Amino acid sequence: MALRAAEHDESRVERCGMLLYGVGGRGRYRSGSVEAVREFGPEHAQEPMNVRGGPGRGSGSTKRCVTTICVFSASTPETTMHDIIAGIDVHKRVLMVVVGTVCGAAADDGSEPREPIRFVQRRFGTTTSELLHLLAWLQQHGAQEVVMESTAQYWKPVWLVLERHFRLRLAQAWSNRAPRGKKTDFKDARRLVRRHAAGELTLSFVPDAEQRQMRTVTRRRTQLTRDRVRIQNQLESLLEETRIKLSSVVTDLLGSSGLRILAALGQGETDPAKLAAMGDARLQCAPAELADALTGSVSEIHRRLLQQHLAHLALIDAQMEELSLLAADAMRQHSDAVIRLVQIPGIRVLAAQQIVAEAGPQASAFPSAAQFSSWIGVCPGREESAGENHSSHCAKGNTYMRRVLCQAAQAAVRTKNSYFQQKFQRLIPKLGYAKAIWAMARHISVVIWKILHDGAQYEERGLPTTPQAAKRRIQRLTKQLRALGYSIELKPLSPKAVVA
Repeated sequence: MALRAAEHDESRVERCGMLLYGVGGRGRYRSGSVEAVREFGPEHAQEPMNVRGGPGRGSGSTKRCVTTICVFSASTPETTMHDIIAGIDVHKRVLMVVVGTVCGAAADDGSEPREPIRFVQRRFGTTTSELLHLLAWLQQHGAQEVVMESTAQYWKPVWLVLERHFRLRLAQAWSNRAPRGKKTDFKDARRLVRRHAAGELTLSFVPDAEQRQMRTVTRRRTQLTRDRVRIQNQLESLLEETRIKLSSVVTDLLGSSGLRILAALGQGETDPAKLAAMGDARLQCAPAELADALTGSVSEIHRRLLQQHLAHLALIDAQMEELSLLAADAMRQHSDAVIRLVQIPGIRVLAAQQIVAEAGPQASAFPSAAQFSSWIGVCPGREESAGENHSSHCAKGNTYMRRVLCQAAQAAVRTKNSYFQQKFQRLIPKLGYAKAIWAMARHISVVIWKILHDGAQYEERGLPTTPQAAKRRIQRLTKQLRALGYSIELKPLSPKAVVA
């Protein structure tokens, strides 16, 4: 197949420095790619150029390949910089891939260099064999950097295949939005390359393989925790239909006493006195009050549903226990970071594991505490127009870290004589409860960054606490850590410590 140059316009070449030629057209699926990409001056604009596709016609996933060629005029400087960037528009079954060569001429006056871009594009599937073909095709064209959209979870297989071979960038999809009525898949991929070269994309933080595995385990455990809460709500709704008010007289419906009573109900026991006798002696309610709350009408359907809920609950508890052991084993090399984090009031072992999995053992991706807080989404945002900030709402950030920090802040302000409790009490009159909690979450994020990034130790500077309270806290944390397989050695703080 021959490529015939379009009619040459001397004035246009001098003005824009390039001509564009295309290869392609309608036709059936074909394999291979256009290999010939040549640069030449205006004196060769009328020369035909032969372009051949790869062998194996009729196989592969390429529908057609279009090559855009930058043709430089004679006035183009010889000192040029070539950055080869690939853009991938990710879908569930298909990938639209372009490779763009950014040819930037070095400017003597320090101004922005001119960057005409030439593209080669091709369509691939998303199976493993197609991704290997994509890898070979990108290497063939000398791609140095690959940028792709974070489309649902479909970008992950592409990332896993390419991460050892290229510098990868994951762009948030909203930062690559197209003008209305001018959106196509290949245009999206070309726009990714152009905007990435101009630094206009919002990129996402993608950790390394080890940290991704830790994230998978801790996030699964978080999802199971939510499922457990949902089952508890469903159990309470089911008990209301039977006129049993167990949750009104016990603190924890799924505690040891509650589970024994629910299991007996599922087995068909309906005598309130026998059910009340299964309650622990430490319950706050009297036996007569408990028996009155357990008086109701339980049908066969209610018993069957109760048995299903309890079986599901037992399965979730077993899976959560297994995931806790997996998380402890995956973070065994980073146990020092977990131990230093649990010294912060409000943070215990499970929360510390979640923090390490999300931010990394050293938080090395965040050069400052301000960037770390901004990534989490606990610092005030800005929506400025005409010199005025119209909104200070926080960005979404990392939802898992936001949840952990909000829970840690709620617990820290209830820790007696802690620095966080004192500061919270000072902020409540000015900000109110909700905003004061949010401010404490942001303060805890700064302390976490300091501990992880600088290897510091937390040192409490609040009101003096009693030796008995400090001893109880140490014993509680030590028991939790040893239950998960961590080795604990208590020693005095080093001089390098962080102050809350």
